[in-house]
Amino acid sequence: MIKKMWLKYKGVIAYLFFGGLTTLINIVAFYLFGTVFDLYYQLANVIAWLLSVLFAFFTNKVWVFGSKYTTAKAFWSEMGKFFFYRGVSLLVDAFIMYLGISVFKIDDNLTKLIDQVFVVVINYFFSKFLIFKTNDK
Repeated sequence: MIKKMWLKYKGVIAYLFFGGLTTLINIVAFYLFGTVFDLYYQLANVIAWLLSVLFAFFTNKVWVFGSKYTTAKAFWSEMGKFFFYRGVSLLVDAFIMYLGISVFKIDDNLTKLIDQVFVVVINYFFSKFLIFKTNDK
């Protein structure tokens, strides 16, 4: 029964695991650049995004969605789609950060935690249905 459930949900479990690590990288990088180095919160957010997206691309490609390395063209196409859709979610991310910090005056790091819930869900759907879809069974 456990093996059957694992086989059925391993993609979701892997996404939650690596998504959790990606989120952790994003939050820690945001804290480091925003709080420790005192950069403007949107700049810290973009740096955190870049670091976490680089990590997420390779973990999602290999361990979450099992996308195989085929040709260089296919690799760059997949990476381009990944960064494009993560860029779309960055716009959502930046808007939520703006609302939380500049409009509602919520603490930067608390806003980042709340923001990541929305971003993780959006990114899962982008990855599952628009980026790595060719490898679905």
